[in-house]
Amino acid sequence: MTARCLVLTMLLVLAAATPAAAQFSDVPGVFPGASSTKAAPSPAMTAKPALAGAAQAASAPSAPAGPPAKQLFGAAKVPAALEARAIGSYARGCLAGARPIATDGPAWQAMRLSRNRNWGHPALVALVERLAVEAKARDGWPGLLLGDMSQPRGGPMLTGHASHQLGLDADIWLTPMPDRKLTTKEREEISATSMLAAGELTVDPRIWTPRHLALIRRAASYPEVERIFVHPGIKQALCKAAGGPANRPWLAKVRPMWGHNFHFHVRIACPKGSQGCEPQKAVTGDDGCGKELEDWFALLKAPPKPGGPPKPPMTLEQLPAACKLVLDAPATTEAVAKGN
Repeated sequence: MTARCLVLTMLLVLAAATPAAAQFSDVPGVFPGASSTKAAPSPAMTAKPALAGAAQAASAPSAPAGPPAKQLFGAAKVPAALEARAIGSYARGCLAGARPIATDGPAWQAMRLSRNRNWGHPALVALVERLAVEAKARDGWPGLLLGDMSQPRGGPMLTGHASHQLGLDADIWLTPMPDRKLTTKEREEISATSMLAAGELTVDPRIWTPRHLALIRRAASYPEVERIFVHPGIKQALCKAAGGPANRPWLAKVRPMWGHNFHFHVRIACPKGSQGCEPQKAVTGDDGCGKELEDWFALLKAPPKPGGPPKPPMTLEQLPAACKLVLDAPATTEAVAKGN
């Protein structure tokens, strides 16, 4: 490691130790309908980023001036030559020392390569590789088609996601991998298959299979996985197929979420050594197969409400201070050798 990288790493540790203000999380830690001494949040709360400390946020100053952080991080084509570390919260942070997952593996193929979002914390990359290999060997899943993970330095994305900023989130298509290597063109143009019946909120039994259940259950079985997001219709199918409550504890990790009918979203916990990574609240003991699903289906069937004005995009100043160091850090040796 060069002297410059060593200095940046030391500064990164110091900056990450300072808590970031007004952090957000993709989902709150309580299911709609879960038993609590307080009123349970509604599905609408579950579907949108939850504000940590609403009273503080209400009095927070307006967004600082400066280019949107998504433009800065979206322009970073290679990772920072720093020790691997997830910094901040899942929807307000960045990633140092990212590692790419191979475009092709023994049981996976990466899709949408032009987006350059096949990067992650080494812990996430290792988990996705493990899931792919074990699901193929033990569950008969042909292989994973991998969607978005993270950008080379994490951070907000130009399009598509509020989260995926720490290198700890991965989208996995529910379409099985074909038994051949896809071309670059096919990886850009092939569409994932929706699991829902046309015009319905429930899965199509001609498409949804027991192998889909086995794949998601295997992902949920890994201790480092904290959340798996799926469409409510898929959650309903999982609950029915799992059987009685005694067979459903693993479903507490599987959370309903808008969309997610073409893929499921895996999120892992803050890895060891990621100082400044803000963990989510642990899931409750509720498997989410009761009132939570009822609330979600009621919400999905309700007339849409008019949206408010768009929020201004986050700026670099609104991210943890360490994220500026991540942006300023030199590229990895491998990236320099490739001319990136």
